[in-house]
Amino acid sequence: MKKPVHKEKTILVLLFIYLYLKSTTSTDTITLTRPVKDGDVLVSIGESFALGFFSPRNSSNRYVGIWYNKVSEQTVVWVANRNRPISNSTGTLSVDKTGNLVIHENDNSFVVWSTNVSSVSNDSFSAQLLDSGNLVLFNHNNNQNFIWQSFDYPSNTFLPGLKLGLNKKTGLNRMITSWKSSTDPGVGDYSYKMEFVGSTQLFLFKGTTRIWRTGSWTGHGWSGVPEMTQSYIFNASYVNNNDENYATYLLYNTSIESRFVINESGIVERSTWHEGNNKWIAFWSAPKDQCDGYNHCGSFGICDLYKSGTTFECDCFPGYEPQAPQDWYLRDGTRGCKIKDGTEMCKAGDGFVELARVKVPDTSTARVNMSLGLKACEEMCRMNCTCLGYALADISKGGSGCIAWYDNMSDSRTFSDGGQSLYVRVDAAELAKYSSKKPKRSSKFLLVGLPLIIAGLLFCILGCCYIKKKRANRRARDLGVRFFKNIKSSEGSSYVEKDMGDNVDLHVFDLSKIVAATDNFSLSNKVGEGGFGSVYKGTLQNGQEVAVKRLSQSSGQGMQEFENEVTLIAKLQHRNLVRLLGYCFHRDEKMLIYEYLPNKGLDSFIFDQEKGSLLEWNKRFQIIRGIIRGLLYLHQDSRLRIIHRDLKASNVLLDADLNPKISDFGMAKIFGGEQDQAKTRRVVGTYGYMSPEYAMEGLFSVKSDVFSFGILVLEIISGRKNSSYYKENSVNLIGHVWELWKQEKALSVVDTTLLGSSSFDAGEIMLCIHVGILCVQESANDRPTMTEVAYMLSNRETKLPTPNQPAFIFRQSNYGTDSTSASASGGVGSVYDGSITILHAR
Repeated sequence: MKKPVHKEKTILVLLFIYLYLKSTTSTDTITLTRPVKDGDVLVSIGESFALGFFSPRNSSNRYVGIWYNKVSEQTVVWVANRNRPISNSTGTLSVDKTGNLVIHENDNSFVVWSTNVSSVSNDSFSAQLLDSGNLVLFNHNNNQNFIWQSFDYPSNTFLPGLKLGLNKKTGLNRMITSWKSSTDPGVGDYSYKMEFVGSTQLFLFKGTTRIWRTGSWTGHGWSGVPEMTQSYIFNASYVNNNDENYATYLLYNTSIESRFVINESGIVERSTWHEGNNKWIAFWSAPKDQCDGYNHCGSFGICDLYKSGTTFECDCFPGYEPQAPQDWYLRDGTRGCKIKDGTEMCKAGDGFVELARVKVPDTSTARVNMSLGLKACEEMCRMNCTCLGYALADISKGGSGCIAWYDNMSDSRTFSDGGQSLYVRVDAAELAKYSSKKPKRSSKFLLVGLPLIIAGLLFCILGCCYIKKKRANRRARDLGVRFFKNIKSSEGSSYVEKDMGDNVDLHVFDLSKIVAATDNFSLSNKVGEGGFGSVYKGTLQNGQEVAVKRLSQSSGQGMQEFENEVTLIAKLQHRNLVRLLGYCFHRDEKMLIYEYLPNKGLDSFIFDQEKGSLLEWNKRFQIIRGIIRGLLYLHQDSRLRIIHRDLKASNVLLDADLNPKISDFGMAKIFGGEQDQAKTRRVVGTYGYMSPEYAMEGLFSVKSDVFSFGILVLEIISGRKNSSYYKENSVNLIGHVWELWKQEKALSVVDTTLLGSSSFDAGEIMLCIHVGILCVQESANDRPTMTEVAYMLSNRETKLPTPNQPAFIFRQSNYGTDSTSASASGGVGSVYDGSITILHAR
């Protein structure tokens, strides 16, 4: 009986000793006697970060790095020996006798890396991994001041709390730099850093070439990043004092893992870790479109993706004209603009035109005076004939500070929301043009009674209109809210209902007016037909042409598609999306009224030999870029995150100028918050454009639309449907392009009508083919996002990834020709084809 008691006491003593040793041993600290060997892992006190030796994917080289400890996918945020890897597992990280952190190889015989900051020979130095991800070296006798810290020498990741910018005392300018590749963390081609000439800005560089610019600090954020002011994840700040000039940010919720990275392709990206999906989900990136490209429209040019009635995004400042009009015709605005001929600047009557919601021009050559307000800034600029424009330096708290340009004004763009006002100097004649567009105020009242009478009449008319409008809006809102409540929670319903507000402003059309507009839905006005019903051209009483989508009364699915389109498109406004004007809901009749686009669908052009010749390459490329802009808006720029799910040639309509507009949102899905992927049992859309994970498993995401976009790009280039090669060469269009790509004969796929085109650009076409193949990769993870697609097609020098074999490469001998094999073969066949099929006269 006594032996068990002694044994129990022995166990308790050993446990006590173990706990004591554990409590006196720090697992987050490196000392002279406690190094980190290859295989050891150091963990910060809150277990947020870990440090140790690692090898990148598909590499056997060993590096010392810091990574997220609680993220299942090893994500390295800092690397010590970036350019000097160890080829074996003999490495050791320690504090040496000189007080430096060092990496040795082969049992301390060779120094691979060192901090090179201390030369004091004692054992009072230690290095500690903090819970912020910062590795610090300090003296025990004064551990409040770090001798060295990894935050001063960041790699490719800008972590919360890290200061990106200048230490004025030491001259150290902290920046982040890309890896060379996903397998090599060495210093790559791209860097993201602060420049301090003029007004401080952050730039993305490729070597010494500027790629993208944040714009100057406005008090709310950087002028070229309007999304920053709306972030619910982080709070950005900018500090400029006697000691430092830097940008930093902190997370509102420290339990969220969020990071800012510059990747090997030259894209800066903010993302958060989504535990449920076990992946990093990007919520912002740059550059994301052609207007983000540095100086895309040249000096005194402004880039505008939202203007209508034109095929080119570049424009000139008021009072300026293209330097080389022929270049603009070819969609090249890099030579910029010049003052209009005959302009008499700095004469009596000149002034300033306000450009709202813009990213102000590059402030590197501007002058900044923080003691001036807006009015004083204008007066200062007016009195100096060399002053070409001005803007507020700080737009927060009523506005303060003055930025004035006296030389070049470049790299400006407009935003649909955000940005700030820029005031451009113009002469009297130009100023009169803009002044005439504004309502003029009368300085005196010549009559008293008549204005009162007119005001009374207007009040009555407006009152009646207001009541009628309010009733219509109430009906539209009630319909919209009812429809939104029917959307399942998996599609983000709570998010949508919150966003609905009172902004739905659709016109409710009377059935009698629609009947009159379409001549009682006459066959001669019928322009399209699909599984949902028919589409008719109509002309309203005011002469406006409209497209009326009349849902079939026998379509059980039609009601759901009708509800989806009303609730979605009412909230989506973009130049590359078809605009919904209103709806008609009367008993069993359900109709959607859209803007009318005379050129119908893209399919009626690219798949028609005669009409296809009207689309030269420059126009086809412009259509591709327009589709990209529309998808970027749906995926990340609109208030709702939309997955279209049925993108195809017939659902891209062309306006009078052949500008593309994405249509048919009956099958679209809303994603709420940080939702990245969803699954459905009801697979809808069109085979031949469906991604494999959607067609076979019901999984859909933004990468599903990317796959459809890739098919569309290859069809636009080839002038052939994805299914056209299925019977001719036993493979679909994807397989045909892939075979030619492997043989380095990809240009053979180009539509023959383009070969004689004056705008034929072999390099640009090859770039599009490459991107198209990347978009149709088998794995969704291997496909680029639309942000990356936009960047790839606007930067020819970017090195694109090597594609793997695309999806749906099958031989006819392995599959039957019946409808059940459509998804496997890549043939086009509708699952539920709720799209418009254009009718042609016989």
